[in-house]
Amino acid sequence: MIWNGVVLAETRRTKVLEGNHYFPPESLHSEYFTNSPTKSLCPWKGMARCHTLTVDGVPNPNAAWYYPHPTTLARRIKNHVASWNGVTIEGTRHSDSRRRCEPVRMVRPPRAIRR
Repeated sequence: MIWNGVVLAETRRTKVLEGNHYFPPESLHSEYFTNSPTKSLCPWKGMARCHTLTVDGVPNPNAAWYYPHPTTLARRIKNHVASWNGVTIEGTRHSDSRRRCEPVRMVRPPRAIRR
């Protein structure tokens, strides 16, 4: 996960669900994540809690989310963090576990400065 040139999270494996990459909590650089009071309900995954991403004083409100208590159907993403709002994924994954792969990162392109 990169935003404004700063690595926010990095891992060899994510859990992909509905097209979203969920990063394990230990892969996050927590100093860039702030808990948000925002919550979102998914009928089959449960209640999501949000994080605001902040780099160099620039916030991206509610850009990341996770499920602290997912439903049984979504238990594999418990506490794993996904994102949106301009955040993209870079890196490669190989289906052959014997091959090395580059780390997977979430990437957020720099925002234009608003005046």
